[in-house]
Amino acid sequence: MKSVRQAAILVVALCTSLWVSGMAVAQSVATVSGQAWPVKPVRVVIPWPPGGSNDAVGRIVMQKVAESLGQQFVVDNRPGASGAIGSEPVAKAAPDGYTIMVHSTTHLGNQHLYKKLPYDVIRDFAPVGTLAAQPGALAIHPSLPVKSVQAFIALAKSRPGQINYSSSGNGSAPHLSMALLTSMTGIDLVHVPYKGGAMQVTALVGGESQASLATISTVIVHVKSGRLRALGVSSAKRSNILPDVPTIAEAGVPGYEMSPWIGVYAPANTPKAIIDKLNAEANKALKHPDVANSLTNQVLDPQPSTPEEFAQRIKVDYEKYGKLIKAVGARVD
Repeated sequence: MKSVRQAAILVVALCTSLWVSGMAVAQSVATVSGQAWPVKPVRVVIPWPPGGSNDAVGRIVMQKVAESLGQQFVVDNRPGASGAIGSEPVAKAAPDGYTIMVHSTTHLGNQHLYKKLPYDVIRDFAPVGTLAAQPGALAIHPSLPVKSVQAFIALAKSRPGQINYSSSGNGSAPHLSMALLTSMTGIDLVHVPYKGGAMQVTALVGGESQASLATISTVIVHVKSGRLRALGVSSAKRSNILPDVPTIAEAGVPGYEMSPWIGVYAPANTPKAIIDKLNAEANKALKHPDVANSLTNQVLDPQPSTPEEFAQRIKVDYEKYGKLIKAVGARVD
C-alpha cells in the first residue's frame, strides 16, 4: 500500500509540474504573440534632442498609447549623427516590443550617407507605421534682402558659396530638402549641420546661418514674429497655417516636392501580433481629438498607416533619398 501511495503522489506531483510548466509556456506564447503585451514599461527611443518635431510627435502620441494600454511608455532621447547613435541600440534590442523607436525619413538617408553603420536601416528594423507628415518651409534670416523664392535663387547665384544654410544634421530631411533645391536650381550654398531641429533654427534666428529648409513646426513662431521670413513650402500643396506662402514648385521651381514623415519602428523579428497591436494603438491615438489638435497646432499632420503601407513608403523613399544623396555627393565617413 505504501508503495502504491508513493506512486500516486509522484503521479500527482508530475501532473502538477506539467500543468505549471504548460501554463508558463502558454503565458510565454501569449506574451510573445502580443496578447499580453505590454506587461512592463516600454522604452521609446527618439534619436533626436528634446524640442524638435520627432520629440514632439513621439511624446504626444505615445502618451496617449500609454493611457490606452495602461502601461508606461518612457521616452529616451538619444541624439547625435542624424539619429544614427540612437538607432543602434534599437537595432540590437530584443525583439519583444519593449524597445521601439520614433524616427524620421532621415533614418533612410543615413544608410546612403554614412560609409559604415553598425546596422542596416532595412534589415534590422520592423516598420510599425507612420505618425505624422512634417512639411518644410524655406525660411531665411531677415538680413537677406529677398522676399521670394526666385529672388533668393538669384541672390544665391550672385553670391556662390557665400550663403550658409543650417540643417538638423547630415542626411536629415532639412539637409536633403535643401540639397534637392540646390541641385534643381544650380545654386551653391554652404551646408552647416547642427544636432537637431531646435539648434538648426536657433542658428538661423541668431544669424549664424542665413537660410534653412526647416520643418514648419520649428520655424512658425519665428515667422509669425518677424524674426524669420518664409519664402516657400516644400510640400505639394500650401500649408493651412501659412496659406499666403506659395509652394516652392509654384514659386519658381517646377517639380520640387519633399514631404518628410515621422514613423515608429521596432527591432526586426518583433512578433507580428505586437507590431499590429502597437500600430492599432498608434492609429487610434492619432484619431483622438486631443492628439490631432496638438499635432496640427505644431504644423505636424497626423498620418496613420498600416505596417504594410509604411513598409511600401520606406521602399520608395529609400530609393529616392539614395539617388538624391548620390547626386549631391553627400557623404559622412
